Amino acid sequence: MKRNAFVMQLKPGHEAEYKRRHDQIWPELKDELRKAGVSDYSIYLDPKTLRLFAFQYLADDATDSQLASKAIVRKWWNSMVDLMDTNPDNSPACDPLTEMFHMD
Repeated sequence: MKRNAFVMQLKPGHEAEYKRRHDQIWPELKDELRKAGVSDYSIYLDPKTLRLFAFQYLADDATDSQLASKAIVRKWWNSMVDLMDTNPDNSPACDPLTEMFHMD
C-alpha cells in the first residue's frame, strides 16, 4: 500500500458548495475509485488559504493513472470546474506532496 498526498486550490466563496457536493458524492464515482485501488481518501481545507489537502492510500497494483479515461471521473471533474482551479481538461490542478516523515 502506498500513501499519496497532494494539494488543490478552492476558489473563494465556494467552501460550502464544495463540501455539499462531496457529502453527496456519486456512488458510481466511489466505486470507480475503489476499483482503481484508491482507499481511505480524505480531503481537508485550510480556510486561511483555501488550499485543499488530499490524502489517500493506493494499492500496490493501483490503476489510478487510468482514472482520467473513465466517463464518471470526467463527469465529476466537469461538475467541479466552477469551484476549484483546474487544468485545461477540467481535471483538478494538483500539486503532489513529498512525504518528509511518517510514523506508524
